[in-house]
This record gives sequence, C-alpha cells and structure tokens, in this order.
Amino acid sequence: MANKRQNNQTIITEFVLLGFGNLPQLQILLFMLFLGIYIVTMAGNIIIIALVVANQDLHTPMYIFLGFLSCLETCYTSTILPRMLASLRTGDRTISFGGCITQFYIFECYLLAAMAYDRYRAICCPLHYPTIMNPRVCANMAIVCWLCGILMPMGKVIWIFSLPYCGPNEINHFFCDIHPVLKLACGDTSRSEVFIVLISLIITVIPFLMVLVSYACILYTILKTTSSEGRHKAFSTCSSHLTVVILFYGSACAMYLRPKSSHIADVDRVVALFYTVVTPTLNPMIYSLRNQEVKAALRRLTGRKRFS
Repeated sequence: MANKRQNNQTIITEFVLLGFGNLPQLQILLFMLFLGIYIVTMAGNIIIIALVVANQDLHTPMYIFLGFLSCLETCYTSTILPRMLASLRTGDRTISFGGCITQFYIFECYLLAAMAYDRYRAICCPLHYPTIMNPRVCANMAIVCWLCGILMPMGKVIWIFSLPYCGPNEINHFFCDIHPVLKLACGDTSRSEVFIVLISLIITVIPFLMVLVSYACILYTILKTTSSEGRHKAFSTCSSHLTVVILFYGSACAMYLRPKSSHIADVDRVVALFYTVVTPTLNPMIYSLRNQEVKAALRRLTGRKRFS
C-alpha cells in the first residue's frame, strides 16, 4: 500500500512517478530511445574509467578529473534512467521514499568547475601547472567535489522530506525532482521554496560563475597566442566544453531558480531531460572520446586484447 493511516492522518510511504504515462502510444518507442541512450552513456563512461585506470599515460590531472566525472555520470544516470525504463516497460511507476531521496543526490556541478579550473591552470600558467596541479592535489579536489555533490543537497533533502506528506502521492515527473515533490507537501511551503532557491544558488550558480571566469581567462590567453593553429585547437576544445557546460548549468538554473508557481509539468520534463539524460551522454564524447590521447589509449587497449 502506498499510504498508511496514523492518528486519522494519511502518511505517504511511497510515490508514483507519472513520467510519460500520458503518452501511452509512445511507451515502446520511448523505452527503446532511453534504453539506447542509457547503453551509450554507460558504455562511454565505463570505457573512459577503464582507460584512465589501465594507462599510465593518462595518469595526469586532466584525465583523473575525466575519470572521476565518468564515475559520477555512471552513478548519476543509474539513479534515474533504470527506474524510468522499468516504468516504461512494465507500467509500474512506484518508487519508495528511500529511492526518491537517492535521486536528489549525486550532482556534478562542482566537478565541472574543478575541471574548468584545471584547464585554466594548464593554459594560463603552463610553467607552474605541474607543481600546482599534481595528481595528488587533483585527486583530492575531485574527492572534495564528489563529497560536495553528495553532501550539499543534504540540507535540502532533510528540509523537504521533513515536511508532512498526507495527500496525493503522484509526482508529475519522470524522477523525484524538488518542485514536483514539494507540490505534494501539506501546508504552506513558501519558506521551503526560499530555502531551495538559496541552496540552488550555492550548488549551481557559484560553480557556474567559477566555470565562466576560468574560461574567460582561458579565452583571453588564447587570443594573445600568436600561433593560429594553437588558437584554433584551443578554441575547438573550449567551445565544445562550454557547450556542454552551458547546456547543463543553463537547464539546471532554469529548473531550480524559479518559484514553484511558475513551473509547468510538460516544460519541466523537457528541461530536466537536458541535465539528466543529454549531458551525461555528451560528456564522454566531448570531453574524452574526441581526444587524441584517449583514442590512442583505446587503440592500444583493444590491440592488446586482440593479441591476447
């Protein structure tokens, strides 16, 4: 049973994710689409993790960050897509309180900011880069970013799930997001909305500003470079990185920095798809698999396996 009664009040013990249930004719098509995306995302990120671990040549700060990002993307995607795929395939859309809480965690904002800072040091301070960004410092930064991505939302989660939920338990979304869950809370939630906006500023806006400042310094340094080939290569790399970053942060800010009253379910689902499905799929291709060193490591790894 989804609800229990205690002292004449209904207490919700699980939620129902409506997801894309309003499109019954597209359930099989959506299942195949999201299954393909999930397979590509997991395969790309697992390949990158394996390459970074197996190849000594990739034990550099940039690739340590990429390995941590791929590991984070694997966890993040696995908290959302499998539940959505199961609901599309079986029609069972229930999710427990614990499962719902899990989907609030694991965010990559700070790790993307750390990667931008690493690129800033590499391009703007090349002589001091090996000293400043040694592998140990890089690994510690990545671990701190991981912890921030897990611990920073804790206050938000505790606040939201300490509210009483005594009415409907249907979430008009494909995963447990803040505003759809908050709509189900009983009583006045205005203070919760203000608290959520403040936490979202810390989690999304501050890392986004750090990224923009880092890339502004990088672009300024590139413009002073005399080599046209070097400028073209740097611009190509930075533009692809910025595209993913803006796509991720832009959709996240559009989702979490608006008041609850301005949210429309269908629009929110589309926006949420960008930072939960699209960017985790693009990250392996843009950050790593287009990189020549990663391609060379992949060729060496597959060559060794064929030889064996």
